[in-house]
Amino acid sequence: MSELLENEPLDEALAARLCGEIEERGYAVAENVIPSELREALLDRIDHGMQKFEIPFGENAFLGHQTRRIFNLLARDRLFETPPVFPGTLPVIERVLDSECLLSSLTAIEMNPGQARQPLHSDDGSYGFPRPSPTYVLVAMWAITDFTEENGGTHVVPGSHLRERRPRRGDEPEAIQVEMDAGSVLFYDGSLWHGGGENRSDTRRVGIVNNYCAGFLRQEENQLLAIPKERVVNFSPRLRRLVGYGTYRGLLGHVDQRNPEILVDPEAKTDMIWGKIGR
Repeated sequence: MSELLENEPLDEALAARLCGEIEERGYAVAENVIPSELREALLDRIDHGMQKFEIPFGENAFLGHQTRRIFNLLARDRLFETPPVFPGTLPVIERVLDSECLLSSLTAIEMNPGQARQPLHSDDGSYGFPRPSPTYVLVAMWAITDFTEENGGTHVVPGSHLRERRPRRGDEPEAIQVEMDAGSVLFYDGSLWHGGGENRSDTRRVGIVNNYCAGFLRQEENQLLAIPKERVVNFSPRLRRLVGYGTYRGLLGHVDQRNPEILVDPEAKTDMIWGKIGR
């Protein structure tokens, strides 16, 4: 797996441009940043998981009657440890949130022919903070296959992350459909109004949703319980912190005044706020 991570970090100028577009429009697209070898390997693992875990289709219009989702990817296969810390995408996340952000959830989505358009929604809809707000949730949607107008590329409402409310049933604002080649990444603010498109093609559309949140928020998926500790032991230090084995500002998330990373790595640093206050 390590050789799949041998990728040049995202260019600073490109990262700055993408962050500017996210701030202004609520979304941005990075073209062809995922190596084809990695993308093909991920698609193979997704297909294997769909079969192994007998993933069903969704049971309502939101989840999609022709759509299948594999949740909790980090507990499924070690290859899925790659996307959350990928050097071609994580720098954008850290610029918009900060270096102490968390991975909120990691999900594979397969939208099949005949899938209807998904209702508009915002991914931070379960949080109760006022709107508009600073960006507390940021998503990196990896295109594992092509995203096209015909196969259901994601609809986005530019600038809607700055609105004072979430979308409601019956809202029909002007939206655009994101089309991007396999290997590209759609970044979007968690407050952005968006939804999957209608798949009118004869091919499926597959993506991986990397959902990140600010380090002081509760994660969408309870990573500490969802991922077996024996698997976390083999995570990179960065990924451990992303799933919650760390603290925010040396305080939030501590265990008996210690960094919880020591639960999986006794040699981990424990630079806590109490030590800083006493200096």
